[in-house]
Amino acid sequence: AADTIRLIPQDFFAELCEQIIQHLNHKIPGINTAELCQRIQTSGVDINIGDLAKIANTLSFLFSTAAINNLSTEELVTTLGSGVSTLPKHAVQVIRHVWNEQGKAIALSEDARDVAAVGQFVDMKWKLGVAMSSDTCRSLKYPYVTVTLTVADPSGQITDKSFEMTIPQFKNFFRQFKEMASVLETV
Repeated sequence: AADTIRLIPQDFFAELCEQIIQHLNHKIPGINTAELCQRIQTSGVDINIGDLAKIANTLSFLFSTAAINNLSTEELVTTLGSGVSTLPKHAVQVIRHVWNEQGKAIALSEDARDVAAVGQFVDMKWKLGVAMSSDTCRSLKYPYVTVTLTVADPSGQITDKSFEMTIPQFKNFFRQFKEMASVLETV
């Protein structure tokens, strides 16, 4: 991970650290590593999304562990210095700055940790389509609904999950959402 961190420019690394802190403070639902990775690649750095996600997970673990143990900035930096693989100087400076400025605000109560362990629903998009034809069938005229759910997993990584439903399946899906809404109104 230290070798990959060396590749990331300091400003992008700082942005990643700040997004992780905001996620741990429940100010944002997750870290959009795909978008950040694309911007880093556009700046000329050869990094893949899997490596960036591993770094984000590692930093998230680092910050949450530091919060649980109530580490001061100096204790955190000392702990980082005693690690097996040495982090680049710019990374330690960013971590020091971000932790010093925002680290104390991380409030990891038991309830917040339980919610974070499940993941979080961020957004839902849907669209109606009609399949006109295929290789095996000349005239389908088959309506369907495509649903895309945006979800932040426990580590904060934002991913999209898409699926298609027939109209009867979508009506059942909609009915279940209406039932949930009516139950939530009684709470």
